[in-house]
Amino acid sequence: MLVRQGYQVQAYGTKSAAESAFNEQLPDLVLLDIGLDDEIEGGFDLCRQLRQQSETLPIIFLTARDNDLDTISGLRLGADDYLTKDISLPHLSARISALFRRISAIEKKPQEEKQVKVGLLQINLERLEIHWQDTLVDLSLTEFWMLHSLVRHPGHVKSREQLMDDASTVVDDSTITSHIKRIRQKLIQIDKHFDCIETIYGAGYRWRCH
Repeated sequence: MLVRQGYQVQAYGTKSAAESAFNEQLPDLVLLDIGLDDEIEGGFDLCRQLRQQSETLPIIFLTARDNDLDTISGLRLGADDYLTKDISLPHLSARISALFRRISAIEKKPQEEKQVKVGLLQINLERLEIHWQDTLVDLSLTEFWMLHSLVRHPGHVKSREQLMDDASTVVDDSTITSHIKRIRQKLIQIDKHFDCIETIYGAGYRWRCH
């Protein structure tokens, strides 16, 4: 299906085979299962390694494991999306296209928006970095754009649909919730008093610090 749409595809059946290939050259996007050959959680290990190699590489888990713990683990390790294998091919294609649109959007960001500062938060759009109290926040690409979306208009409520649009991704509500939880946790690790992301039940989220 992907080849028919014009993508060049390489497949690897084991973690070691994928590692060897990725050490030579990183792909533009990774579709990753959790179980790789006889390694039950080899995909988690590979995701961790890939995120160390690149903070911006789009990574999608595509797996039969559909429990919340695995979903949260995959997102915590830096994956941009987590899909189960009952997904339709058109839906999978749409999620892949959304991630590639995000990459294009990054490259087209106007120069005047490269630096954003709101209170103790600093955003560098050129480096795709966010600092809180001058400390780098370790965010995945999806988390970066979701936080950027909230911070651009402090006090304004952002719906889950708006967060998806601003992050150029298509995910379900539970995945959005997991991403927001991860963003909060990462900021609290830096500042235990952090409380700038407010949940507006039934509406979405807002950044309440100025």
